Amino acid sequence: MRLRPPKLHWTRPSAAFDPRRGDRPELGRFLARSDEPVAVLLIGARVNSWRKLRQWVPTVAGMLPMLRELSADPDSGLLGYRVIYGPPRDFMVIQYWRRAGDIRNFSHDPERTHYPRQEAFVERFIVSSGAVGIWHEMLSVRPGAYQALYGDTPRQGLGAVMGVDPATRNESGRGYHEGEDPDLVEARARVAEGEDATGLLEEMRERRKTGA
Repeated sequence: MRLRPPKLHWTRPSAAFDPRRGDRPELGRFLARSDEPVAVLLIGARVNSWRKLRQWVPTVAGMLPMLRELSADPDSGLLGYRVIYGPPRDFMVIQYWRRAGDIRNFSHDPERTHYPRQEAFVERFIVSSGAVGIWHEMLSVRPGAYQALYGDTPRQGLGAVMGVDPATRNESGRGYHEGEDPDLVEARARVAEGEDATGLLEEMRERRKTGA
C-alpha cells in the first residue's frame, strides 16, 4: 500500500495563511506572533507488523476522519495540522490548538469521532500482540513563552496559524525580536544588484565588531 502525504492544512480563518500562495516561500526572516496561548499535540503510530493489516490499518486510517471533522468546525479549537509519513513504518500528525482544554473536550466527547475510535483501538491493542504502536505528546504553552523563527520558507506551523512579523537579531547576537533587519534588507538589495557576497559579509562582520 502506497500512502501519499496530503498537502499542509491550516484551518485558522485569518490573514496568517493565504492559500493562493501555495508552497511559495516568503522571503525574509520572520517570527510567529506569540501573544496568545497555544497547545501543540504530536500524535503518531508505528506499524510493527505489516502483515497484521486488521490491527494497524484502522489505527492509521482513523485519523483522517477526525481531522476532517475538526477542520469543518471552527469552534473545535484546532488551528492547523500537518500529516507526516515515514520512514517507513511511522505516521505522525502535528496539530496546533487554542488550548489544551479544547483537545481534552474533543477526545472525551462521546458524540465526536475520536471517543468511539479510541475505545475500539484499546480493544485491538489488548489482543494485537504489538502489531501497532501509538503515542502522543501534548504541550501547553502560555503567551510569550514560545518562539518560532522562519527564513525564506512558506508559511507553516505556528507562523501559519498565528501570523508572522519581520524578525531581526538582538544586539547581543543571541536571539531575535520583532522588527526589520537592516543588515538583511541591505545585503539582499546589494546582492541583487550584483555585488560580491563574500566582500559584503566581511564588511558586515567588521561593522558588528565595531558596533557601527
